[in-house]
Amino acid sequence: MFIDSIRIDREALAQSGSYVANLPFVRSLPDGVIPISSPVTFFVGENGSGKSTLLEAVAIAAGLNPEGGSKNFRFSTRDSHSDLWQYLRLSKRADKRWKDSYFLRAESFFNVATHIEELDEGQTFDNWDIIDAYGGKSLHEQSHGESFFALMLHRFREKGLYILDEPEAALSTSRQIAMLHLIRELTDKGAQFLISTHSPILTACPGAIIWELGENGMRNVRWEETENYILTNRFLKDPEYFLE
Repeated sequence: MFIDSIRIDREALAQSGSYVANLPFVRSLPDGVIPISSPVTFFVGENGSGKSTLLEAVAIAAGLNPEGGSKNFRFSTRDSHSDLWQYLRLSKRADKRWKDSYFLRAESFFNVATHIEELDEGQTFDNWDIIDAYGGKSLHEQSHGESFFALMLHRFREKGLYILDEPEAALSTSRQIAMLHLIRELTDKGAQFLISTHSPILTACPGAIIWELGENGMRNVRWEETENYILTNRFLKDPEYFLE
């Protein structure tokens, strides 16, 4: 792993007057520290719990663009990210350094795909076109799900740090299962993943650590204890009960 903990300066954050300081997961953190003890770490929770805000801040602290992309992406269509990153520090292992990094977020993926096309026009990197790193085909010329998976399949590499915000938004059930295999292949080659998700399929990743954010703060849970798993399991067993 490259990152083994995330530390939030809660005192300084509170003094800033930012709304983020009042999120339950921030207030509940012991010493303001989130330990990261697995190459695959999930953050789950209801909408508004702060998981995407947290992942966005981690991505910025890691030198990535708030709207997504690699460290070389510096476009901005709307400056809407929170200031949490200013009060967040990543504890990095001294003996490890990622060779690649990428921030993938569902809500701004269109902007990333557009920027890739702009970068590819007339530019090359080490004698190959930039679009070749994404499968050789414009992401806009594929369905949303196909382009999402093509990016992960062709762009992600070994010994990379990958921060994914709700990647399941564009993926079918079969593609989510395929993504699990891809994550395992890459972690076997030294990659690390930090992922926010609502998917009970992705969180089934063997060996992953799951942090659940809720009204009472943040807690480490097993897959079967997540609300996503519990509700999905109950719904599949008796959908009529929920619909009524």
